[in-house]
Amino acid sequence: MRNALNPDELNAAIENVHRAGMPGLFAEVRDGEQVWRGAAGVADVETGRPVTADMRHRVGSVTKTFTSVAVLREVESGRIALDAPIGRYLPRLVPGARGEAITVRMLINHTSGLAEYFPYAYPSLKAYPDLANTGPQSLDDNRLTRFHPTELIAMGVAAPPAGAPGATPGLYSNTNYLLLGELLERVTGTTAERYITRNVIERAGLRDTELPTGPDIDGPHSRIYEAWFGMIDPPRDYSVFDMSWAGLAGSLISTVADLNRFYGLLLAGEIVSPSSLAQMRRTVPVVTQDGKTNDYGLGLYPMEAPGQATFWGHGGTVWGAGTLAMTRADGRRRMAVAVNLQRPNRLDSSGRPEPHAIDHALDALYRVAMYG
Repeated sequence: MRNALNPDELNAAIENVHRAGMPGLFAEVRDGEQVWRGAAGVADVETGRPVTADMRHRVGSVTKTFTSVAVLREVESGRIALDAPIGRYLPRLVPGARGEAITVRMLINHTSGLAEYFPYAYPSLKAYPDLANTGPQSLDDNRLTRFHPTELIAMGVAAPPAGAPGATPGLYSNTNYLLLGELLERVTGTTAERYITRNVIERAGLRDTELPTGPDIDGPHSRIYEAWFGMIDPPRDYSVFDMSWAGLAGSLISTVADLNRFYGLLLAGEIVSPSSLAQMRRTVPVVTQDGKTNDYGLGLYPMEAPGQATFWGHGGTVWGAGTLAMTRADGRRRMAVAVNLQRPNRLDSSGRPEPHAIDHALDALYRVAMYG
């Protein structure tokens, strides 16, 4: 039996996340024509300016779905072959035997074996993901640093491999998606950002979604606060930040309404073909950056509770901002949630994040939003 939206339950659940310590969050939940939008807390801890559900937000790795969709549209056009070696297209970036062994599909589903470039781009975070030995200084040092994607790709390619090409479980690596951006540019003759804007964002009718060209978030938005596991106390605002460090792996700006529209159209087969969507939903086990092993498809991953319907979408985290967007497989029920504080957890003696009341409250909000 379908559970219709209950505004009272949703209002209580979103308020509970704020009470657990989240400065501000906002969300939209849809069930067919029924829509609930809610917000709790503040967008600025100094002025008390409230968050609102229409705010623009850095959505982090939700970007990966957009990048995957762009590649699949080129697969449909015949300009990219999903199981072709990346070395056929980008021999200078992934040379030799690795370029011949790693396919486009392996980049999209994180089974390429390519390492994460991140610790090499941020030297004081060089122990990442050994969080106990990292520090936040690089965040401030690199607020306005402009990285070129090929510079970051070179760091990931030169690093010790995370595994053999095609082996599972794969390892979640942003290097893969920066390479997909270079692939798009190679086959389309335009920048990947321009291609995605025209062929994905505008095609889906998203009015408040963009790949930024500078460090600012245009339009109404919240400040976003990074705690870095208690090492930044009080948490610091990182809403002004050059997102070239994440590029087509994580730089997108959007709204909760736009994300629900995008994933609804995608799951309905209106952005890519039904056969491409079926490919997106073919999953493999992938180890995430926090050490968990989850199923991952082509820029999508599933979420489900025992005995409940499966939802598909993506989450994202950048400095200070977090997002989760999930749509039921039939496209009817949709949820997008945005939060303006990241890593409030303290670290335990082994250097792993301890559970936080915010985590439990967010999980409860997700359950209410998806299943009622």
